[in-house]
Amino acid sequence: MEKKKVTIPQVCHGHSRPVVDLFYSPITPDGFFLISASKDSHPMLRNGETGDWIGTFEGHKGAVWSSCLDNNALRAASASADFSAKLWDALTGDVLHSFEHKHIVRACAFSEDTKLLLTGGFEKILRVFDMNRLDAPPTEVDKSPGSIRTLTWLHSDQTILSSCTDIGGVRLWDVRSGKIVQTLETKSPVTSAEVSQDGRYITTADGSTVKFWDANHFGLVKSYDMPCNIESASLEPKSGEKFVAGGEDMWVRVFDFYTGEEIGCNKGHHGPVHCVRFTPTGLSYASGSEDGTIRIWQTTPANPEENETSSRRVKHSVDEVSKKIEGFHINKEGKTAEKPSDT
Repeated sequence: MEKKKVTIPQVCHGHSRPVVDLFYSPITPDGFFLISASKDSHPMLRNGETGDWIGTFEGHKGAVWSSCLDNNALRAASASADFSAKLWDALTGDVLHSFEHKHIVRACAFSEDTKLLLTGGFEKILRVFDMNRLDAPPTEVDKSPGSIRTLTWLHSDQTILSSCTDIGGVRLWDVRSGKIVQTLETKSPVTSAEVSQDGRYITTADGSTVKFWDANHFGLVKSYDMPCNIESASLEPKSGEKFVAGGEDMWVRVFDFYTGEEIGCNKGHHGPVHCVRFTPTGLSYASGSEDGTIRIWQTTPANPEENETSSRRVKHSVDEVSKKIEGFHINKEGKTAEKPSDT
């Protein structure tokens, strides 16, 4: 009988509360990076390939629900329960600007050209901030039918995707008119929405279902029932032949995109899995959990030659990053200034 291979993840500690959002930057000349959002109010930046901690963004006074990097990984943004979204210098950790809101901010997303920042939350308003005029009032898109849970850009920043915490469906907004032009119908609220790297698919998780939609014609391509309620799903970006999903049963499962068959099950988290994301290379994927850890799983066990090549590449990348982040604010003692809010 063939022995089943066991995947041993890289475990990334550092957060003191649940990890609720993960975001990988595209590949840059210095490699790619991972930013995590947590209820401990401190987003963290890591080397995307190794998971090595680079620094902590300090300044929020409440849970951080969402965080992202621009395409060059030079700036970061975060959305928080402290009624603000913040823009950060990703090289130094400095706050560049704080965008005040009137209620909890749940989601944020940079446009593809990095010129705009989109935010949304309990106010049910989508706001678009100009990154070249930080003090200018934002453009407000027509009111959302529910409290905003997720946001992402599509079609070279011409379309916005949003989902709500309290009602099903993914809404597509035309940026020019500010109106909803289409709704992708789901039975349960969508807790995760991802546009594939090649722009072909929208991957959504709602209840115990993972769906794949045509990102251009918006038809439903695949729909698979999962073994439990799923909070997040991510499609492998290179071949598109598999996807990962995580949820309330604490396991990170791997499925065949074409058949929906489960082809892997990774155990290790000690709490529900809130977020999963593939790296831009497709060689690994990360999961964030209620247990406060991030785990990075290899897509396939590498052979010794690949490991050696990867080690040299990683060392070079880490050395370059170390030079660039000199002066980054590091919370050496792991202290928090104020007990973060859970809401």
